[in-house]
Amino acid sequence: MAAVTAAAVSLSSSSSPAAAAKAKAASPSSPCSHLQFLSLYPQRRRHGARAVRVQVSSTETAEADAVKKEKVSKKQDEGVVTNKYRPKEPYIGRCLSNARITGDDAPGETWHMVFSTEGEVPYREGQSIGIIADGEDKNGKPHKLRLYSIASSALGDFGDSKTVSLCVKRLVYTNDQGEIVKGVCSNFLCDLKPDAEVKITGPVGKEMLMPKDPNATIIMLATGTGIAPFRSFLWKMFFEEHEDYKYTGLAWLFLGVPTSDTLLYKEELEKMKEMAPENFRLDFAVSREQTNAAGEKMYIQTRMAEYKEELWELLKKDNTYVYMCGLKGMEKGIDDIMVDLAAKDGIDWMEYKKQLKKGEQWNVEVY
Repeated sequence: MAAVTAAAVSLSSSSSPAAAAKAKAASPSSPCSHLQFLSLYPQRRRHGARAVRVQVSSTETAEADAVKKEKVSKKQDEGVVTNKYRPKEPYIGRCLSNARITGDDAPGETWHMVFSTEGEVPYREGQSIGIIADGEDKNGKPHKLRLYSIASSALGDFGDSKTVSLCVKRLVYTNDQGEIVKGVCSNFLCDLKPDAEVKITGPVGKEMLMPKDPNATIIMLATGTGIAPFRSFLWKMFFEEHEDYKYTGLAWLFLGVPTSDTLLYKEELEKMKEMAPENFRLDFAVSREQTNAAGEKMYIQTRMAEYKEELWELLKKDNTYVYMCGLKGMEKGIDDIMVDLAAKDGIDWMEYKKQLKKGEQWNVEVY
């Protein structure tokens, strides 16, 4: 297959996010091991180059100063498909495998499942799919779809672009009346048996797409099943070979969980670190088992605080991207870390974060 030559496009603005924020601040108004999947990779997977079409807009007049330039995304958004399948006409896939990936002592169950798509649900790393559980609700209507972040690279766990994987925690809780309540869709998914049919919608979403820059610094912040999109990123970076993409930057994952039995994909992540020690950093925060030097529980923001100066220096770079997926509360904890650090440089952190968001460098998907 012919090689593809990628043109480098300068995306820097006239003023960096740090400069913009600084100016604003100065203003008075401002139990199953997934090493079974690793056995598919005695060497990194190879994948042929995909044709990339670059769309160039032209002016409708001859006056150059009348040209209105289209914003060019920094993310891998060329040819991204969204909403190919909708609730009224979902894709019918089949469950190929479904395995519990938390230990016996974990507070709750999390399952990794693989569905067949036969290549008909063309998703990208960072996208989500919808699932419609079988059966009807109390009003006799079909259950509403539930969105789940995709946990596999675009090639899928089997490397043939014909599957999609999810990472799902079984929702079970006791309500105010003392009744045990089971989440409809999560329990439907966790109970699926091989060969069972599953109704799939989507794919959807562009917020969490990977950066185009193969030398980018990518900081990934996950709690629990929020690891899903980052597993998809990391498989592409470290378990696959693409003629048109080779990751050479720094990927840094912070994963927060309550107990060591809930460390999802631990073997895979440690294998990646072993394969690419210069390109992958991995930090766990196990809140019920670990503490910091002050004796405080080790939440994800607590772990990040141990590297706060280094993280702040990275966040001042034009090619650093932050991705956050998981529990909503963790963003405030990270804000608390960065406010004082930014202030030392005369920067308003909240304003700076707005600039990062505007530049597609701060990406959040929380619940």
